Amino acid sequence: MATSAHGITAPSAVYEIASRRFEIGTRGFAEAIADAHAAHQRPRCMCLGGHDGRGVEMYVARLGDGYIVKRMPDTGSHHAPDCPSYEPPAESSGLGQVLGSAITEDPATGETTLKLDFSMSKIAGRTAMPTAGGDSDSVASSGTKLSLRGLLHYLWDQAELTRWQPGFAGRRTWSTVRKHLLQAAENKIARGDSLRTRLYIPEAFSVDQRDAINARRVAQWSQAIAAPGKPQHLMLLIAEVKEIVPARYGFKAVVKHVPDQAFALDEQLYRRLGRRFESALALWGAADDIHMVMIATFSVAATGIPAIMELSLMPVTRHWLPVEDGYEKQLIERLVADGRSFVKGLRYNLGAEGAFASATLTDCEGSAPSLFVVHAGIEDSGRYLQVCDPSVPVWQWSPSREAIPALPPRQKRSAGASASAIEC
Repeated sequence: MATSAHGITAPSAVYEIASRRFEIGTRGFAEAIADAHAAHQRPRCMCLGGHDGRGVEMYVARLGDGYIVKRMPDTGSHHAPDCPSYEPPAESSGLGQVLGSAITEDPATGETTLKLDFSMSKIAGRTAMPTAGGDSDSVASSGTKLSLRGLLHYLWDQAELTRWQPGFAGRRTWSTVRKHLLQAAENKIARGDSLRTRLYIPEAFSVDQRDAINARRVAQWSQAIAAPGKPQHLMLLIAEVKEIVPARYGFKAVVKHVPDQAFALDEQLYRRLGRRFESALALWGAADDIHMVMIATFSVAATGIPAIMELSLMPVTRHWLPVEDGYEKQLIERLVADGRSFVKGLRYNLGAEGAFASATLTDCEGSAPSLFVVHAGIEDSGRYLQVCDPSVPVWQWSPSREAIPALPPRQKRSAGASASAIEC
């Protein structure tokens, strides 16, 4: 057994390395994966080892001063649904549109290259408009580059903030969110530069630590201050929005945990914000338990004032699970209340009409069912089935015609069995 990122005990993966089997954190595991990295050996996850005895191939990547075992690209769905390395098939979410084109992972180096469709440097005289991800005034993103929303969804996925299981409630704080987002940004390269060095996520505010926190912020932001004769680098912000309002001069965004420094935005950006994110802002305004997460690029003036260039918004529940509208919120809250384990699906670059699974249950016997919310006005609900492998069970809910149907039953464990034994 192992302790999860949320501080609860959870089943741990078992890896076969050089013909020996190890559980994460057990004696000899750290040395074994370090040796495997040096020898370019591929560990195997044994979550499905009983089928052919070979397991699922993994690779070892360097993380800081240590090493971590990671799944091979596009193999997450090959693992058992209750395995920590399981990931729903890419086609069931917007990930399938960008994987391999906008997102390229290299197991040899452990680095992931991200192609972005937004600028990370400031172009003089250009006024950016808020980026809603795949949505625009006329066409949807091609998927060959990540939108701002697509990048936020990717980092949320990589940080495993889309995963939920009983026991997480009350353990997912802003500090937890920040820590895992920063870890997710490690070894990610965007526009030839480290994504981690450009990413600013506010530390949880503390009055006692105010001066130290501010000093670290100023030091990180210094790279975004314009230098004569050189392009101005932009920073990337991920934060919880407190308010976006008119200021004494212009407009400002106030984010939580940064009480003494607002982010400026111009009138054009502010006006377009309300139109582009109308549904997200309506959900935020109607539900007191919704957090609003913002991803934005911003510059820093010589005076130290940050100004937002482009932005996108993502509503999340009180457990930091992303939701698009009130119906998804209702479904996700039902899953949490029922004690289900699942992975929340995300849209990435997909346009408003793109179908994706709102959630994938990981506590069912056999295959992991995909859950779809069929919105009013979409007559051909069968197209939701087209994004899934035919072998994957599909559950659909049409809120305009029915209450939430019965959910697929969870797998049952025998009374005297161990935590990993499943009653068939």
